[in-house]
Amino acid sequence: MDNTEEFVAPDVTMRKNAGLTHAADYTMRQPLERYTEEDHATWAKLYARQLALLPGRACDEFMDGIQQLEVDPLRIPDFTQLNQHLMQATGWQLVAVHGLIPGDIFFEHLANRRFPVTWWIREPQNLDYLQEPDIFHDLFGHVPLLMNPVFADYVQAYGKGGVKAQALGSLDMLARLYWFTVEFGLINTPAGLRIYGAGILSSGSESMYALESDSPNRLGFDLLRIMKTRYRYDSFQKTYFVIDNFEQLFKATEPDFTPYYEEIANKDEIPAGDVLDGDLVIHRGTGEGWALTEDA
Repeated sequence: MDNTEEFVAPDVTMRKNAGLTHAADYTMRQPLERYTEEDHATWAKLYARQLALLPGRACDEFMDGIQQLEVDPLRIPDFTQLNQHLMQATGWQLVAVHGLIPGDIFFEHLANRRFPVTWWIREPQNLDYLQEPDIFHDLFGHVPLLMNPVFADYVQAYGKGGVKAQALGSLDMLARLYWFTVEFGLINTPAGLRIYGAGILSSGSESMYALESDSPNRLGFDLLRIMKTRYRYDSFQKTYFVIDNFEQLFKATEPDFTPYYEEIANKDEIPAGDVLDGDLVIHRGTGEGWALTEDA
């Protein structure tokens, strides 16, 4: 039985994936032969930019993970080589995908310690903004922290929770937890606030904005509050949530979320930039520079 199907995807995804196939779980062979010298140059430029920006801004666990993975700074990495380090460190592995994949498939991969990574890289004219995740966001932003055992366990627990949330019709609430932690989270350290969210780590401008701008709110981590908070998908965030350590994050995923979903299901959603009574306010944002667009 043939377990592959042709890609049906919009815009850049369709162009990049023309002629390729994927398995029923949306994984595919990383097509190393498709990378051009221009692609490798784009990787090298993005990598050098972020490595210059992130010391003193990224958390130590991320910087350690980059070194331990032995990520090639000049050429797009081969997943097979990275998987040797990942499997040894935390039992995770990378699987190549064409781009965004259905939520249920994504959660199943995470629950089984497989991290889906988009195989293709953005084009040179789009270095700073991309609507769809590419290999630089997925690999550079996410994968180094999977070398950290506690964070790796958190992402697996999130995957298992996602499978359950989908069955309960509560996926929107759990998606916000992923957004405000794995994608756009900050962590408090003895040296000050640092970045651990992949959406920030892979962005040159947001790496500086998230920590140094007066515009956004920076609030203490609050699980139920996060699950009712709307977020920005079209601009920098109005609010960032700050954890004390990765153990706090992992412990937050240990309980059964079903009572949480029931408790907050009928509560009003919280606009992205609001600060509430009872919030642990680390920094109250000025709101200057926020884009005049709708929240997600």
